[in-house]
Amino acid sequence: MVDTLTTEQRRACMQAVHSEDTTPEMIVRRLAHSMGYRYALHNKNLPGKPDLVFVSRRRIIFVHGCFWHKHNCRHGRISPATNSDYWNSKRQRNAERDREHIKVLRKGGWSVLVLWECWTRDPVSLRKRLENFFHEADSPE
Repeated sequence: MVDTLTTEQRRACMQAVHSEDTTPEMIVRRLAHSMGYRYALHNKNLPGKPDLVFVSRRRIIFVHGCFWHKHNCRHGRISPATNSDYWNSKRQRNAERDREHIKVLRKGGWSVLVLWECWTRDPVSLRKRLENFFHEADSPE
């Protein structure tokens, strides 16, 4: 499929994307809550402003959009046809910043889980990922 959007249309599409309360994030939030876990949202005092913060467990979850954070799935490998240098550079900076934030958080004693947008489409697998992540928190060290 050929991208037929004008630069102005592409810009409007990209500006319409939100960074908080996205559909994938809401799926993860509802699932974590249904599993009995309580969390804080978008803590501005932590690097990367994590989507879900489980303070007492020292656990953090980021819910990343595949396109914006360059996941290696088909959605993350898409490159816009218009102004592609700008958008690819922006996405690359996002991915680099993500890696740096995760590194700083882990050095600070946080366990970090990144959940990709495409993973939220499989609720059984998503639940298993969350169970594994929280089970690590419950295991004696």
